[in-house]
Amino acid sequence: MLAKLTEKFPEGLPVREVIVAALVFVAVLLVFASQGSAYSVRMLVEASCYAIIALGLTIQWGYGGQFNAGVMGFVALGGFCAMLFSMPVNPAFWGTELASDLGRVFLWALVALAIVIGASQLHRLGVPKKLRTTLTIILALLSWLILKSMFAPVTSAIESQAGYIGGLGMPAWVGWLVGGLLAGMVGYFVGHVCLGLRSDYLAIATLGIAEIIKAILKNEDWLTRGTATVSPLPWPTPGPGELGFVMARSIYLVITAVMIVAIFYLLQKAYNAPWGRMIRSIRDNEISAQAMGKDINKRRLEVFVFGCVLIGIGGGALTTFNGIFSPDNYLPLNHTFLVLVMVILGGPGNNLGTILGALLVYIIWVMSEPLALFLMQGGADLMTNWLGWEAPDNLSSRALQARVFVIGLLIVLVLRYAPKGLMPEKIKHVT
Repeated sequence: MLAKLTEKFPEGLPVREVIVAALVFVAVLLVFASQGSAYSVRMLVEASCYAIIALGLTIQWGYGGQFNAGVMGFVALGGFCAMLFSMPVNPAFWGTELASDLGRVFLWALVALAIVIGASQLHRLGVPKKLRTTLTIILALLSWLILKSMFAPVTSAIESQAGYIGGLGMPAWVGWLVGGLLAGMVGYFVGHVCLGLRSDYLAIATLGIAEIIKAILKNEDWLTRGTATVSPLPWPTPGPGELGFVMARSIYLVITAVMIVAIFYLLQKAYNAPWGRMIRSIRDNEISAQAMGKDINKRRLEVFVFGCVLIGIGGGALTTFNGIFSPDNYLPLNHTFLVLVMVILGGPGNNLGTILGALLVYIIWVMSEPLALFLMQGGADLMTNWLGWEAPDNLSSRALQARVFVIGLLIVLVLRYAPKGLMPEKIKHVT
């Protein structure tokens, strides 16, 4: 329907973009009219954070054709750094010998890492590769056992005496940037292992890595408090207690909007640069690009790392805004597909489409619960008045599950009627 409508206008006019933007604008107005300013501004801030995450995924999938199903693992790394850098210093840890004990263990860990890396390079000295591999594995296992025996008593002492190590008392935006760097570093190592896999196996591998990241953050109580959660996280702006909910959230929204504009500008420059054309050529025809002398593995790794950096930054901003860090909140499967739908609906490879798609999908995701509750409550009232039927008590929890149903239905509808998204990628052909 949208394609038929745009065909009536002269070619070159951004008709599709205007229609999609108008649709998002109307959806936002409806939310403001039905839910009020405080709730609506909060929704827009969360949607803008998801837009940053979706831009990271559109780099990986839209630019490079890499299906990363472990998005929430990198979001969790960004949230962890936001917590670690912004929370106040814990004097029960830093003011005791616990800090020096932990530092000593990490120093030994670096020594062990250097030994293992050195063993892996013994073939340069003429050592047979089989012997080198055997020595590397043995040294890695021994190092792990020794470090585990040194690490366990220190972490147990931290948990019993200080609770957890606390934060560094720095501005929240520092944690966002470091979260992006940490996600990029993890993405670099993950990419070295997984990018040689085909798309479906890559999705399985990255999903498994996301679960590993979540499990580590959940079980290392000395570092993250585990299931006990860490809150409230400081904002980079004055909080609701100082300015009120609407004003404080509005200022936060301005910050995330500026971040989106800056990221969008940089991505557009990269997309239209020779680097962007090379990445798309690798995506569309890897064999042809390799025949032209392009370093396929290096470029694919670059795309994956850049995407992870943006996902980590978006995860840090989202966690800070929510004010709580809990590893259980990062659901790898549900929220990964939520971000995936944002990219699919907006248009993989189209930066503006991804932003608008993120806003639209998040509005649908958030509003599906109250709308489903309204419909269920209305149906229950009718059945009670007409047939004397007793309505169940858990309508609220049932309405919450409507989110998953709506997202699944949205995936089916988008793949059926708009497989290239509402705003497909525009590729300029030189004649």
